[in-house]
Amino acid sequence: MVTISQIGLGGGCHWCTEAVFQSLRGVEKVAQGFVASTGEHANFSEAILVHFNTELVSLPTLIEIHLRTHKSTSNHSMRAKYRSAIYTFTETQHDSAVHHLEGFQKDFDQGLVTKILPFSEFKPSRDALQNYYGKNPKKPFCETYINPKLKLLLHQFSAHAHPEKLNHLRKDDKSTTAHSK
Repeated sequence: MVTISQIGLGGGCHWCTEAVFQSLRGVEKVAQGFVASTGEHANFSEAILVHFNTELVSLPTLIEIHLRTHKSTSNHSMRAKYRSAIYTFTETQHDSAVHHLEGFQKDFDQGLVTKILPFSEFKPSRDALQNYYGKNPKKPFCETYINPKLKLLLHQFSAHAHPEKLNHLRKDDKSTTAHSK
């Protein structure tokens, strides 16, 4: 029986985060928008909701990819808009995320600023912004900010990358290598 689970992720621009997680095997759906938690984090921040097949991609893998594809150690001035967070839906998921985040800390020179927060509410981005990278891969924003994250995914997490969704980057790498010789 296939188990589909859900996790919320925020860190950087939701266009970037959406593109990264849409490119993974086992991710069934990515909803881009704004997530709120509770208490002092009840304000909305850019984020995505990831629906994933737990048989094909694990929560620890999603967390590691999330930490590697945004500035998870930077407490920059835009953190209110781009909260570095993992939004959990159950206590078990929360405990698992805390455990894995603590485990990944050893792989970073600086402290992770990523928070584990309970999911409270989601507001989707307007339709014109959904699947932003898929609709606009040649726009300067996509080439400058999203492509490097997707290339990192392709090189460091190739076993989890969806090859058909990243073939255009492989072609770009080959042409760059050919031109640089």
